[in-house]
Amino acid sequence: MRQIQAIKGIRDVLPEESVVWQHINQKARETFHTFGYQEIIIPIIEVAELFLRSIGETTDIVEKEMYVFEDRDGKKIALRPEGTASVVRSYIENNFSRTSTFSKLYYIGPMFRRERPQAGRYRQFYQIGAEVFGFDHPMIDAEMLFMIDQFFHTLNITGYELQINSIGCPLCRPGFKEALKSFFIGRLAELCENCRRRFEFNPMRILDCKSTHCHALADEAPKTLDYLCDDCLTHFNKVQDSLKSTGIQYIIKPRLVRGLDYYTRTTFEFVSGSLGAQNAVAAGGRYDTLVEEIGGPPTPALGFSIGMERLYSLFDSISVQKKPPKIFIVALGEKGQEKAFSLLNQLLREGIPSIMDYSGGSLKSQMRRADKLEVSSVLIIGEDEINKGIVTLRDMTTKTQTEIPLSEVIERLKNIKSFKSC
Repeated sequence: MRQIQAIKGIRDVLPEESVVWQHINQKARETFHTFGYQEIIIPIIEVAELFLRSIGETTDIVEKEMYVFEDRDGKKIALRPEGTASVVRSYIENNFSRTSTFSKLYYIGPMFRRERPQAGRYRQFYQIGAEVFGFDHPMIDAEMLFMIDQFFHTLNITGYELQINSIGCPLCRPGFKEALKSFFIGRLAELCENCRRRFEFNPMRILDCKSTHCHALADEAPKTLDYLCDDCLTHFNKVQDSLKSTGIQYIIKPRLVRGLDYYTRTTFEFVSGSLGAQNAVAAGGRYDTLVEEIGGPPTPALGFSIGMERLYSLFDSISVQKKPPKIFIVALGEKGQEKAFSLLNQLLREGIPSIMDYSGGSLKSQMRRADKLEVSSVLIIGEDEINKGIVTLRDMTTKTQTEIPLSEVIERLKNIKSFKSC
């Protein structure tokens, strides 16, 4: 019979990796809560129109990568390709603006894009993200960047660089787009096929192309900062002043526009040289018009997302200690198994991580299993122990053994600090 395998570009996160992911997620939650964020759990599926309106119909995500299917009633449904649009939809639908002047929300979970699988990029991938609604002050932009930097510090991640830019607002951006068109009109033949199409619908996205030749051309193109209106320039300068007060180092990247249509003003990326061509580990920016475009009240907003797979590749997973069961019960013989099962249940009720091997086997084979699981101690129960009314406690570190009365074993273990559940 043919073996069924995972879909191309989708993989399992195995236990030795998932324990590291849980550690990273916990550090994210701790950091975000410190900065006043609350977790929101958003749906994996949404109506496709949400992403058409928010991300933009001419983006690569919508044109080529989004998973869209028809529901039984004929409605077009999409697997979420990113988290911001869903959070904005929830913000509007649940009237967040009526209950508070501002909202700070974060999310953790899978996203879906039918991209070409490559190192660090999968068709089901995971993101940690956060959004802020209700603040147009440039200091909140700097605070968000400071929070990401602090999060990376809690993971002892180094060697990354913060790149920032401003892409202006609906008032000043048309002038920049016209300047880009004037620049690229005579160079269309030199652009890749994607960028020739982008030229007609959104020339700014040419600046985001990863093609080597397009990238080189983009470096010669007009710069967004030269076309900012007074308000956008003032905002960007204040973001920089606020960043300097946090002590975070940054560089201005004039061609940094990000790949989604909804961004305004501040855009940013945290990049690492060890990630290859796809070097952004965290990215985001402002989207002051998106809430209104999706049907909500005019609301300034900004956000970011972090790619879990890329973050994991930068993290020293050796620093995360596994949490194996504390106790392994070796049960010898049928009576030993019955007594071991009763003892196991009592240990688990007390919150002491414990396990037993129901397949039985010799003392030697079960001890090998316990050693492989890296448990701290072993309880040995056989007919001899039952007849004596004891269990044998073996310390797997010191290799010493102690006999404990059966009636006292639970209390003895409860009082040993290292046996208490973490």
